[in-house]
Amino acid sequence: MSTIEEYAEIVDEAQRTATAIAQLTTTNPELSVDDAYAIQKVSVARRIARGEKRIGIKMGLTSRAKMQQVGVDQAAWGRLTDAMILEEGGTLKKSNFVHPRLEPEVVFLLNKRLSGTVTELEAMSAVEAIAPAMELIDSRYENFKFTLSDVIADNTSSSGLVIGAWRSPDVDFQNLGMVMFVNGRPVQIGSSAAILGHPVRSLVMAAKMVAQSGESLEPGDIVMAGGATAAHAVSVGETISLEVQHLGSVSISVEE
Repeated sequence: MSTIEEYAEIVDEAQRTATAIAQLTTTNPELSVDDAYAIQKVSVARRIARGEKRIGIKMGLTSRAKMQQVGVDQAAWGRLTDAMILEEGGTLKKSNFVHPRLEPEVVFLLNKRLSGTVTELEAMSAVEAIAPAMELIDSRYENFKFTLSDVIADNTSSSGLVIGAWRSPDVDFQNLGMVMFVNGRPVQIGSSAAILGHPVRSLVMAAKMVAQSGESLEPGDIVMAGGATAAHAVSVGETISLEVQHLGSVSISVEE
């Protein structure tokens, strides 16, 4: 196998077995961002070969809070599959993950193809609906520590998503209040404006970044815009909910 395939197997097995691994850059400090995206692509292809289906992409590190929390300085993207979907109002099993965290987001549902350089207006014309959502992130690296190349190779830590009711994209969602609660207590307070100033800019960036990998956003895809605040590390017994002004709410509970 090539080095890309070997690394892809390592991160895929870490995800599949919920096992922490050393950073890839520990043994290969020269691992490039391009190499990391190649590893991610092969790793997710292994999941698809096992029967999972592609459903869209997630943008990551699109807010200053997230960049500061994980110590990187640019946005990244990862792939989503149907196996990552968590039932709204349901439960997530903590033992299926290494060190899972939830973060508040806005998610898009597309009805047109987007690829390459597009304007914000063109991006919005491809949006059928938007919804409040929480993404479950779970870096497979020990101590939740990684470089940009490491996190990209690990599918940008993407592990799950829980989506609320879909709403018309006609609502002005540039600066909506977002509050994440744990057992009724607010733990993260932010605004959708923390996502690149306006979440639609994340969609514009997504179209451009996936095109650089020879791919596109397709009708029916969902696109996670990225965390608006730092992520919350989940614990057993918690019920975690998100309320987004004018968009609604979403929740999930944590079990062992």
